[in-house]
Order: sequence, then C-alpha cells, then structure tokens
Amino acid sequence: MTTESTEHSPRPRRLGRFARVLRDRDAALCLAGVVVSGFGTSALWLAAGVWVKDLTGSDGLAALCPLAMWAPALAGPVLGTLVDRVRRRPLLIAASLLMASLLPALLAVGSRDTLWLLFAVLFVYGTAGVVHDAAESALVAAAVGPELLGDFNGLRMTANEGMKLVAPLAGAGLYAAYGGPAAALLDAATFAVATGVYAALRIREAPPEPPTGSWRRRTAEGARYLWGHPGLRPLVLAGGVTMLCAGVSGATVYAVVDALGHSPAYAGALYAVQGAGSVVAGLLAGPAVRRLGGRRFAAAGLALLALAVAARAAPYDAVALTASAAIGAGLPAVLIAALTSVQQVTPGPLLGRVAATANSLVFTPNVLGLAAGAALVEPAGPRLLLPAAGAVLLATALALRPAGGPARRR
Repeated sequence: MTTESTEHSPRPRRLGRFARVLRDRDAALCLAGVVVSGFGTSALWLAAGVWVKDLTGSDGLAALCPLAMWAPALAGPVLGTLVDRVRRRPLLIAASLLMASLLPALLAVGSRDTLWLLFAVLFVYGTAGVVHDAAESALVAAAVGPELLGDFNGLRMTANEGMKLVAPLAGAGLYAAYGGPAAALLDAATFAVATGVYAALRIREAPPEPPTGSWRRRTAEGARYLWGHPGLRPLVLAGGVTMLCAGVSGATVYAVVDALGHSPAYAGALYAVQGAGSVVAGLLAGPAVRRLGGRRFAAAGLALLALAVAARAAPYDAVALTASAAIGAGLPAVLIAALTSVQQVTPGPLLGRVAATANSLVFTPNVLGLAAGAALVEPAGPRLLLPAAGAVLLATALALRPAGGPARRR
C-alpha cells in the first residue's frame, strides 16, 4: 500500500483521534485510573457473587451482590449536587481513599452470619461509585474537546470493560486459591493506586459556583435540564430500559452456568468473553457515533443485545460464549451515546448533577432488574426470563431508531 493511500484510509484517521486523546496527559491519566480501579471492581464483582453462592448455595442471594452495588444509583441526583459543590479532582481522590480503607473490613466475612457486612460494604462501594462517575464525567468534559468525547468514552469503555478479559478470571482464581478476602484486598490495592493517579492530574478547575437556593432546588435543576432536552431524553430512557433488561439477564448468570453443567466459577469465562466484545465496541464507538449519530448507534447496539440475551437461554457452551461476546458488544452502545451527549450539551456548572441524574435514570432500572431477576430466576428459570428480556430490548431498539433521513450528530 502506498503512503498516500495509507494517509487517506479510514483506519489511520481513527487511530489519529485515539492518539490525540492518549497524547493528552490528563486524559491518559483518567484512562489509567479507569483501568486500575476497573480491574479491582471486576475481580470483586465476580468474587462476591461466588463467595455468597458458596456460603449459602442460593442463586438469589448471589444475585443480590450486584444489587447492593447498584442500589445507590437511586440517590444519583442528590449525590450529583454534591459533585457540583466541590472541585472534582479532590473528590475523586477522597472517594478512592475511602474504598481503599473500607474494603479490608471484608476480612471479617467468613460465614452466612457475617454476610451483612459484605452487603454493607458493597452498598458503600456503590455510593462511592455514583460520586466517582459523576465527578469523572465532569472532569473529563473540561479536559477533552467536544469532538473527541466520543472517542474518549469509547476508549474508556474499552479500558473498563476490557478488564473483563482478565479481571474476572483473576478474581475467580484468587478466590479459589485464597478465598474472598484476598479479592477484597486486591480491590483495595487498586483503589490506592487510583488515588495516586488522580493526585497526578493537572486539570485546572474553575471554582464551583456559589450555591443558590435550597439543596432540593439545585438537585431539581439537573433533572429539569435533562428531561427538557430533546436529544438527551430518548437516549437516557433507552438506556434505562437497556439496564433493566441487563439486570434481569445478569441475575440469571449462575443459573445459566448451572444449566451448562459447570461450577459457579465458570461465570468468569462468560464475563471474560463479554469483555472482549466490549473492547471491540469501545474501539468502534467514536467513529460510529460520528457516522451514524447517537440514536442510530444506540439502536444498532440494542438490536444486537436483544438477540444475544435471548440466545443465552440455549444450554450450549458455544452459544453461551458467543452470546456473551455479543452482549459485550451491544450493551455499551446506548451507554456511550448517552454519556457523550450529556457531556457535549450540558453547561459545566450543571454537569455533575445532569451526569448523576442521567446515570440514575439509566442504572436505577438495573437495580429493579436485578431484584426481579433474583426473585424470578429460581421459579421461572433463564429459558423464560432471557427471551422475554430480549423481546423488550428489540422493541426499544425499534422505538429509538430515527424514522428516516440522514444521520445527525448528537
């Protein structure tokens, strides 16, 4: 291939945008923080479920672990108001230090009677995560140009979800060798490293605006802006439906593993394959959002996700692994499209509240889906729940897709 043809091919232009993101010191550090903390989170996510499954033998109680982590999303708008009251970089440092200090408490969990401590720590973990995500979204929007936010969020998704290639297997292996406390200590160490990464950021933040009105009024401002924006509302609603169905699907993972005839630790293989699909989706996200527009990109991902979720009901290893990869590729689409749109169109002083509110509207249904899945997985089974969730996802994809006309950037 000649030099001229190489310079004008789509691939180098795509890589050029990625290079522009990675050459920015602060953007690269943010991605490093995502990689480090994402590794520990993915490892603990799996280890906690296996831990509860081994102590109780219950698929429903095991499914409550992610429920405990997602439940604080209900308070997202209120926590987002906190994010807009302070500088975002020190807040990220404080949230990371909190979890690095708290996770070693899980060393005391060793029987069914001490499971309350595990669920309590996971709840605080989720609360810190809500604050962390809103603060990081606002900080990134100040550091990365609007035209590169889609590429950054794609790389962020690739880094975060890519941890599923190795972290769940590492968590399962660590759990098998040394038990749940070892996975908790690993996660604490990753938060300590992330604290150092965020401390190294050099982003200059403007002082937060003085608060006006009551806390309730300031919280409502973010919700009003989000709900009144015609470009954000349909993406966020589609994201909520997506995560509702993803919660139902996620609650069936151990039942799916049982149907395949494997031990609970085999869930690590399914999550690893799902991570591979997410790596591909993240790398393609920036160019896809620019070419298709946010709604078309999200609708295409939802259609793929719908087929994959329904297919995972089939009790065959090859189908389960393929469906997991497709779930990993389809699920991030609507999340990336919604987050990128929020960052692009929201004024900086409102961004913490709007981002946290959007995350609540997207991820709170996941709590409901996990709860419903945990309650229904044993009486109904994955062969009923998964096709039903797939049908809802497909209907959402059809509703989100624009009726016609050229793709527009959002």
